[in-house]
Amino acid sequence: MGLSLEHPWAFAFGLLGNVISFASYLAPIPTFYRIYKSKSTEGFQSVPYVVALFSAMLWIYYALVKSNESLLITINAAGCVIETIYIIMYLAYAPRKAKVFTAKILLLLNGGVFGLILLLTLFLAQGEKRVVSLGWVCVAFSVSVFIAPLSIIGRVIRTRSVEYMPFSLSLSLTLSAVVWFLYGLLIKDKYVALPNILGFSFGLVQMGLYMYYMNATPLVGDGKDGKQEGKLSDEEHGVVNISNLGATPEKNYGNEVHQVTEMAARAVPRSCAVEVVAAPEKEAVLNVNVARPAQVVV
Repeated sequence: MGLSLEHPWAFAFGLLGNVISFASYLAPIPTFYRIYKSKSTEGFQSVPYVVALFSAMLWIYYALVKSNESLLITINAAGCVIETIYIIMYLAYAPRKAKVFTAKILLLLNGGVFGLILLLTLFLAQGEKRVVSLGWVCVAFSVSVFIAPLSIIGRVIRTRSVEYMPFSLSLSLTLSAVVWFLYGLLIKDKYVALPNILGFSFGLVQMGLYMYYMNATPLVGDGKDGKQEGKLSDEEHGVVNISNLGATPEKNYGNEVHQVTEMAARAVPRSCAVEVVAAPEKEAVLNVNVARPAQVVV
C-alpha cells in the first residue's frame, strides 16, 4: 500500500517522511567529519548510533512481515547503511576501551535482543498474530525512546533556559511525527501512527516551553540543589540520551541535551520521528528519536 498510487495521500506523506528522516540521518556528518580530521572520537559516545541501527533493523523486519510497506523499508534500509558507516568510523578512531564497549552493546542489542525478537516472533507467532506481536514491540521501543526528552523539559523549567533545547530540533521532531502519524493513519497502521502521537505531543510541549522561556532570565542555580546552570550531577549522567548532534568535550552537558531531544526523533518507526546524537563516553547515555514509523524510522 505504501507505494500504491491508489492511495496518493499515503504515498505523499510516506515520501515526505522519507525525506525528513533521511535528512535526520545525515545530521551527524559534521561530527564524524570532525572525528575523521582529528583521528579521535574526542569523548563522543557510540550508543546513539547503535540504537538508531537497532531501530532501523526492527522496523525493516516489521515492514517485511506485514508486507506492502515499501516506504518503511526504503528509509530504514538507508538508515541501516548510514548508521553502520557511522559505527565503523567510530570503531576506527575510538580508543580501545570505547571499541570494546561499542562491540558489547552491538552484540547485546543488535545481536542478542534483535535475535531474540526474531526467534520468538518466527516460532511462537504466525500470520496476523506475528504482525500484531511485532507491532507492539516496535511501539514499546518507540515510546521508551520518546520518554528521554522529559529530562530536558524538566531542566528547561528549572533553569528557565532553552540554551540546550534548540527550537529547530523540536520543530523537526514535531514535523516528522505529524508526517508519519498521517502516513500510519492513511494506511490504517496503528503501530506506525500511535508512537508519533507521543512524539507530536512532546514536540509541541518543547516548542511551547521554548517560546515561553526564550526571553526569560536564566537562573544561576539549577533548582533545589543550586548547581550552576547546565551542570549535570553524577546521578543525572544516567539519563538515557540519543541524538544526531555532537558536542565538544567542554560542553558534555549540552551534548546530552541534544542527544535526548534527537533521540526522540529517531527511535520511532521511520514512520515515526527519531534522531541520534553523539554522547560523551563517560556518560553511558542513551538518546533516541522516534520517527520511522516511530529517528524513530518508523
